[in-house]
Amino acid sequence: MKRFVFPWVLGGLITLATPLYADTTTNSVDPLCSDAELWSGKLVTDICWSCLFPIRAAGASLGGGNVPSIATDEKFCFCTDPMGIPELGMTMGLWNPARLIEIVRNPWCSPALGGHKFSASNVRLIATTGKADFDASEMSFFNYHYFAFPLTILLDLFWDGRCNSDGYRDFDLLYVSELDPTWNNDLLAFFTSPETALFANPVAISACVADAAAAATGNPLEALFWCAGAWGHMYPLSGISPTSYGTDPRITSLLATRATASLHRRGLAWKTSGNDALCGGYIYPFIPKSQYRLSMFYPVAETESNHVIGETTFKWGVGRTYPGPGEDHLYLLWRWVDCCSGY
Repeated sequence: MKRFVFPWVLGGLITLATPLYADTTTNSVDPLCSDAELWSGKLVTDICWSCLFPIRAAGASLGGGNVPSIATDEKFCFCTDPMGIPELGMTMGLWNPARLIEIVRNPWCSPALGGHKFSASNVRLIATTGKADFDASEMSFFNYHYFAFPLTILLDLFWDGRCNSDGYRDFDLLYVSELDPTWNNDLLAFFTSPETALFANPVAISACVADAAAAATGNPLEALFWCAGAWGHMYPLSGISPTSYGTDPRITSLLATRATASLHRRGLAWKTSGNDALCGGYIYPFIPKSQYRLSMFYPVAETESNHVIGETTFKWGVGRTYPGPGEDHLYLLWRWVDCCSGY
């Protein structure tokens, strides 16, 4: 089995990361765009390394932590090799840092890339801070950038080839909302997810109370896929949110979840947990909430724990934002992966 070897040392991360964005950003740092210092010692100190656990092998768990309700219940498995020959293996599962989502106020601003901008051009940029029917105090709008961030591979830690479900091995930009006309327009977002009409009623909205209660215990309800627990309603899949949804961590967490849900809805995100994902992930049209957990990386990192989708910010979000540079947020998206190891 070929094994990817990460050639960098931590001391050279800043120097080697610079060419990643040097050709696509402006020449100077934007004073309105904060720097999350991702490519620094924070890559080690501001990560919740205990959140990798538990690691499951053949049904046995190593370390403490929560296993999602949709994880595999098998101990051994069969997968076919490229020649179609079945091979015996044992099941493995763990929480893996898979994506980095930055929620920003200023278009093209990227705190993950040192506070630089992707582009100085506003061509096709029609984002707005609200609607004509509302003023700025009633509605909020943020853009997002979605990165592949396979941290265990980047740092050359543990990983099995078959357990890398989507094949990403580097830090890669996958999606930007500035070029997505549905992200700043609820009506256009409706046409990409017409099921929104089914949940725009008091009964469906009130059901989210149960999801919020379940998320507070660390077990969001998969059946209520239109709910994001205590953070609000999952639909419409846009970046416009009432400020009545609460503190900034609550709004930005909701938008990070909507971004992930919209990518699932468009066939751009994978389901990597469960018995049917042991031999590889597959496209799944609705977000499997139990498969994901979030931890804030910037402005105030969660270094001791992460949280499930919809978990109330009273448990984890207090003191994690501040005016000015602390209003742009970076979230590390943890994804549970089940795989069949043994070849």
